[in-house]
Amino acid sequence: MFNSVTLHDRDFHAWTFQQSALLREGRLSEADVAHIAEELESMGASERRELINWLAVLMAHRLKWQFQSALRGNSWRNAIDVQRFDVKESLEENPNLITNLNERMAKSYLKSLLLAVRETGPNRQTFPPCCPFKAEQLLSGLYEISRGYHKM
Repeated sequence: MFNSVTLHDRDFHAWTFQQSALLREGRLSEADVAHIAEELESMGASERRELINWLAVLMAHRLKWQFQSALRGNSWRNAIDVQRFDVKESLEENPNLITNLNERMAKSYLKSLLLAVRETGPNRQTFPPCCPFKAEQLLSGLYEISRGYHKM
């Protein structure tokens, strides 16, 4: 049998099953507690990064929707709907991420600007320098959209 630290480094998948079995069997003294704690923290950070990415994409599409109204189309509407759905689902599954959501949005706004500028052209001055959205405003509309009442 492999040393658990070595197994963690060599075959992460096998290590996860080994550690799960040890925990379920109550064999805590044999568990690789330090790596388990590290992996749990990493999972939490991953959820936060995923939410920030979804927020950035959602805000980029909302920026394009708001500031390039002549180019609005179903693809942007669908992208907004999908990102809203993903953000809402993430927040429902991880309610702690709602804490400081407006601050997380402000941090991810730079990324949304980069995405919007890349897709619309080099004129970054078209968009506000700071995040113009509040969480409630950004996430509202999914249910209205699904019923045909598209309110942006």
